[in-house]
Amino acid sequence: MTKVLITGMGAISPLGADLPGSFAQALAGHCAIGPAPADIAKWLPDILLAPAASEPHTLLDSKHASLDRASQFAMVAAGEAMTTANITPQPADARRFGVFVGVGFGGAHTVDGLYSRFQSAVQSEGKRNPVLMHPLSVPRMMANAAAAAISMRYGLNGPSNTYSVACASSAIAIGEAFRAIRDGYLDAAIVVGCEAMLTPGSLLAWNALRVMAKPHADDLARSCRPFSQDRSGFVLGEGGAAIVLESAARASARQQPALGELCGYGCSSDAAHLTAPSSAEQVYAMQQALDDAGLQPADIQYLNAHGTATETGDVVETESIRTVFGSREHSQLAISSTKSMHGHLIGASGILEFVLAVMAMNSGSLPPTATLEVPDPRCDLDFIPQTARHGCQVDAIMSNSFAFGGSNASLVARRYPQ
Repeated sequence: MTKVLITGMGAISPLGADLPGSFAQALAGHCAIGPAPADIAKWLPDILLAPAASEPHTLLDSKHASLDRASQFAMVAAGEAMTTANITPQPADARRFGVFVGVGFGGAHTVDGLYSRFQSAVQSEGKRNPVLMHPLSVPRMMANAAAAAISMRYGLNGPSNTYSVACASSAIAIGEAFRAIRDGYLDAAIVVGCEAMLTPGSLLAWNALRVMAKPHADDLARSCRPFSQDRSGFVLGEGGAAIVLESAARASARQQPALGELCGYGCSSDAAHLTAPSSAEQVYAMQQALDDAGLQPADIQYLNAHGTATETGDVVETESIRTVFGSREHSQLAISSTKSMHGHLIGASGILEFVLAVMAMNSGSLPPTATLEVPDPRCDLDFIPQTARHGCQVDAIMSNSFAFGGSNASLVARRYPQ
């Protein structure tokens, strides 16, 4: 089995228009959470959002302006990752180069726009035909729209696969691309996670689930508080992130330095409850990832937790991590939830958190759980409260993604000697 290297990464997130900017803001403990715009606040006055730091269409060619917002985020992130990896369109081995995308609900802006247009036409008393819609509405809202756009932009003829597994979507996309390259089915892949569901319709649905954070009394930006005693839920964000994966042989042949080696992937299903997590299956996913990488728990120095700031989720994840890595007294593992700053990007969360973890590994600087002031006594691990840590020796990292529906995914990466 071949080694799988990370040769490019990119992101557009609530923290920044690119990956270096996003990582810098995470290290600074900047929380990109704020009030909803008027069209949403009139229905949900207490709802909070983490919008992207930049409008994606301003970073793209005009021909991509017609894509749904989620696909635009995907294109921006993919562009940065491919540039970092020094890969140009139409590679010679295009049939050995795949596209893997994770998205929770692609096309939310297109769907909301369709209903708004229909309602407006009906209310205009017949002056407009309510059934006349844009002819590309369906291609825009398809879950695989981002994958199709990326494969066409770069002329990639390998498999183009889309995974929609709620909060674990892009983590699973990374893992499946990793397996395809490791097992010899592909030589390279661009993996992308994207999400853009900050729309009235989507937020009304999320609000009904009763998992959204309540506004912080003193500072709205600090409303998402994972592992805190006073946590009240998560805040939805939007954006995208991407990584380029290559076999060691392909990267070596073109003398492309590696940002790390993706070496472990584990996944499992709770098969028990739609929203309540299972510690046993989270443990199994993490153990699979470690076994896949040939590493012991002590070999991991930093873990980017799923950490959604929900009452049950944080406690169960703490229990799972403790089972695998040991108690705080017996472990050197540092953990943080960067959702405290960028919010929950659903389908894009897994890959955004993974690339931030790889950045932490390479820089030795660990992003904090920025809003953790009063820890829940049941969440008794080292969750890097409030302030980033610098000068850390990090040889390997793990990133967890645990989804509604009971899907669990863990990823492991380590340093790769140049």
